[in-house]
Amino acid sequence: MSGNFKHAIFTNVGGRQINEDSVGVFKNGENTCYILCDGLGGHGMGDVASSLVVAVFEDQFNKTDDAVNFIGQAFTASQDILMAEQKVRNAKRKMKTTGVAVVTDDRNAYIGHIGDSRGYVFYKNKVKTRTLDHSIPQMLVLSREIKEAQIRYHPDRNTLLRVMGVEWDEPRYELMAPIPLKKCQAFLLCSDGFWELIDEKEMCAQLKKASSVEEWLTNMIRIVQTNGEGKNMDNYSAIAVWNE
Repeated sequence: MSGNFKHAIFTNVGGRQINEDSVGVFKNGENTCYILCDGLGGHGMGDVASSLVVAVFEDQFNKTDDAVNFIGQAFTASQDILMAEQKVRNAKRKMKTTGVAVVTDDRNAYIGHIGDSRGYVFYKNKVKTRTLDHSIPQMLVLSREIKEAQIRYHPDRNTLLRVMGVEWDEPRYELMAPIPLKKCQAFLLCSDGFWELIDEKEMCAQLKKASSVEEWLTNMIRIVQTNGEGKNMDNYSAIAVWNE
């Protein structure tokens, strides 16, 4: 079936001085691209890196109708341009970012990511799958050394194993198998500043209660803000998508 998509988009600086998250939604005919990037804090130019990747995705998306292969091609182009821009700015290894993207055509959703910005897929108010973080705690979960719930509190949760803006000897992004479109389907793209402060149970509970995609995202933001009170909150951003 084809998609009847509605989306809501949000980004906030949190308790930081600069918002290093960047978000974008672009249409090209029947195809839509949703992209979220989280520039790495503490490296000085994370905001430049994340906004550059979003801009490259937009430029590339406007030039193609090939939704099937787009995400991998756009990640590769973004990485090349990011590395070139580092040389121009004399900012080697200072412009780094994560990235997660969802692209839809008239049949499928395509998801790719690098780093720990997440893409979730929901069906009938339940999480069906999500991207797996390229981080130390995610690797510990996969090797059964810690539980999934411990990722959010692990001392090495911000230590990433794959990002854009460092030399690649091979593609470092990861692509999911195409996801056939269905009614009662939802997608969520979010930075770690968002998902660390709301668990999957709450995401699903709010999805079940919401009468619109805007309401779903607004209610999740409220939980993130409540759980972040009194903490030096990271930038937090999300794009929520419904296939009605």
